[in-house]
Amino acid sequence: MPWAGSVSPTETTMILSPPAGAFSPGLPPPLATGRAGVPVSATLAANEALASRRSRGEPVLPLAFGESGLPVHPRLIAELADTADNGAYGPVAGTERLRAAAAGYWNRRSLPTSPDAVVAGPGSKALLFGTLLALGSDIAVPRPSWVSYAAQATLVGTTPHFVPAVPGEGGICDPAALHAAVRASWRHGRRIGAVLVTLPDNPTGRLASPQAVRELCAVAERHDLVIISDEIYRDLVHDPDTPVLSPAQVAPHRTVVTTALSKNLAVGGWRIGVARMPDGATGAALRDRLLGIASEIWSAPAGPVQHAAAVALDEPADLADRVNRSRALHAAVSQEVARLCVAAGVEVAPPQAAFYLYPDFGPLRFRLSARFGVGTGEDLAAVLLHRYGAGTLPGSAFGESASSLRLRLATGLLYGETREQREAALTAPDPLALPWISDALTRFGDILADLAA
Repeated sequence: MPWAGSVSPTETTMILSPPAGAFSPGLPPPLATGRAGVPVSATLAANEALASRRSRGEPVLPLAFGESGLPVHPRLIAELADTADNGAYGPVAGTERLRAAAAGYWNRRSLPTSPDAVVAGPGSKALLFGTLLALGSDIAVPRPSWVSYAAQATLVGTTPHFVPAVPGEGGICDPAALHAAVRASWRHGRRIGAVLVTLPDNPTGRLASPQAVRELCAVAERHDLVIISDEIYRDLVHDPDTPVLSPAQVAPHRTVVTTALSKNLAVGGWRIGVARMPDGATGAALRDRLLGIASEIWSAPAGPVQHAAAVALDEPADLADRVNRSRALHAAVSQEVARLCVAAGVEVAPPQAAFYLYPDFGPLRFRLSARFGVGTGEDLAAVLLHRYGAGTLPGSAFGESASSLRLRLATGLLYGETREQREAALTAPDPLALPWISDALTRFGDILADLAA
């Protein structure tokens, strides 16, 4: 078997079957059933499992973790160092400098924003959680959608309602299906009060069309839904000429927009994000609630990181160039992985943004079942991990049925093991020709060929 290696029993548990209801004997039972047994995020668990294999000297192909895999720009490192002596607490909403920079960022994207409408936090993930807690209502999320949306809704004690995504677009609930889901929730004594959109999308790497966004906004208007638009990948649309319409441009009075620097500038470990509250009275009330929650959870984002983030959101030429180069690199590698999938008989929609793709191995179902006993997406992910050392995430992690043979592939960690290799990937005229990227892609192609044999 190619790339076979020993596997610790815990790896399967970490990625594929976390103990849904377990709690430590020394702890009291969970307070509410809806918040019981939330496992470690599937993406983080997968990353830890691959790190464990790597530490044992086993070869790995890291396609599970949604990290951009690029070095931090020297300018940001210098800006962080310049203010490293700032150890004081700051305003809960974030510094005036950062909020003004975030407002400018959105203004340049045709979304007029006042600094007073901006709230900063330790990553957009925390801001999303705080917003869900502030809203306190059930939420509709696309199927498929990022692993943390439904988990966060469960943590705050509400119910996530999966609604099929617009076919071929990803990241946005089908408007007609959303209307039906809202009405059905009423009949069952619950109220969906919000809907979540991801522009562009994780896990599919696709971008919702402006028409789909307008239709969703119309449904939100009809049912008085708050729209939460996670736009963390907006700057990584492969073709810069592709139109991107934020729901906040159509329905500014009911749309929250979140973004961060973890994807476009690869500073996920710095934990900094910003949220734009809706216009008008709804936004003012939601901002007050979110600030109260933030004051009790994170108090304030780290001061030095806020300073560096403000510089980044000003988009000086050198940092804008870094984002452009990373966009081109993500496009080249993810589109080549998609090409390899199609060549092996695996169905996949061409990625449009970031470093994700969402192939369907359904056309190989009979072969995979007969040869490996694969019946579910988790089975397939386990075969890839155990037999080939390739980390992936099954579609069930994103709300799909267990029988789905879709996998989320993330290509951002294929750019090299060292800073020098990753910098070379950013500047190479043809990154696919670099030996370490070429080797990873060849290996992936060989895995696909073996699966389909």
